[in-house]
Amino acid sequence: MSLYEHEREGNAQELIRILQESGNPNVRRRAAEILGRLQEHDDRRDIVTALVRAVETDEDEAVVAVAIDGLEQQGQDALERLITSMANVDLGDDAADWAKAKAFVRALGAEIPELRMAAANALGEIEQSEAVPQLVERFDDPEPGVRARTARACGQIADPRATDGLVGLLSDPKAGVRREAADALGRIGNRQALQALLTMYDDNSERVRQIAVSGFGKFSNDQPIEHLTTALGDRSPAVRRTAVFSLIELLSNVPADQSHGIRETVVEKLSATEDESVVEPLVEILEESTQTAQRRNTAWLLGRVMDDESNRAAVDALIDALTGGGQMTKQFASTSLAEVGGTYVEEQLLEIAEDSEADSEARGQAIFTLGKIGDRETAQRLEKLIDDTGNDQVRQKAFSALSKLGGHGM
Repeated sequence: MSLYEHEREGNAQELIRILQESGNPNVRRRAAEILGRLQEHDDRRDIVTALVRAVETDEDEAVVAVAIDGLEQQGQDALERLITSMANVDLGDDAADWAKAKAFVRALGAEIPELRMAAANALGEIEQSEAVPQLVERFDDPEPGVRARTARACGQIADPRATDGLVGLLSDPKAGVRREAADALGRIGNRQALQALLTMYDDNSERVRQIAVSGFGKFSNDQPIEHLTTALGDRSPAVRRTAVFSLIELLSNVPADQSHGIRETVVEKLSATEDESVVEPLVEILEESTQTAQRRNTAWLLGRVMDDESNRAAVDALIDALTGGGQMTKQFASTSLAEVGGTYVEEQLLEIAEDSEADSEARGQAIFTLGKIGDRETAQRLEKLIDDTGNDQVRQKAFSALSKLGGHGM
């Protein structure tokens, strides 16, 4: 049976045997790669043990690297088993984070780059500020992956002591390292971090400016708003697009008591920008983001920056948010559709309202929106809906919408 078939059948024990016994390093590497993906397997404990053993005993560097990656895929506890085993430390299941951090810090000096990267990831996950000096020491690691991961960990911990070191990484020869450093500075969010990113934004390189603008989005305060809105007028389409993403990200990060005022500022600036350069990335966020706050803010913004319903992709994205989003996302999509209005919007909302298979809440929200933008024909179809539907919630919403439309036929 082939490795592919073992993966398809979930034959973990056979894959473990191959990892331990095959004389072909390419086969062992492939077996380790597959085992790393079996996170929910009943034999997970055996899988983790086998991957730890491969890291400790396999003589092929590629197999070791893939086994470490597999342990990262298996989760934080799997990484802890690896690192504590290699450090010859027995922490126990209920060990405090500070005790785990000591083992992870020791692993930052391991000879294997993948293990140093894994240790940095683990320290970032447990957010132990005591480890920041040791993480910063690895900023000059010869492996760019280690520099990038330690920068990311410092951003997760968000300790200002890492600021100077991260500023230094902004001139790293590897773009991926510079991006992680910029994002980490954004998460730290102090004045020094902002000034460092502003220096990057003045760079002639589009790539460097894009990295800076991406870092602005990681702030959890309004310090970068002015600079992000300025970036909306950048000569580079890529920088302008990144600025839109960062604005949405920042709106999702700031405290709730600040978000309304910041949203109004953002709307004012976005509305003054070329419509398509703003709407297209907003649609992408609404369609692809898995973060509720981002989708909610995007749904709210779209209706305020669109001139009309001519962008069908944007209207369809709002319709999808109305039918498939969380409660607040549905409401924001509804208000945006009401702002946009137009024949196409009305027809799409009527299709939802009249669909007996659709979610009652979505139908109700569609009818509520129709009550704001509908015409006489809309009223007639709502009257028919009242007569035809057996859904009391839909009927009640339709009565309410009709009253707002002037009570046609009542």
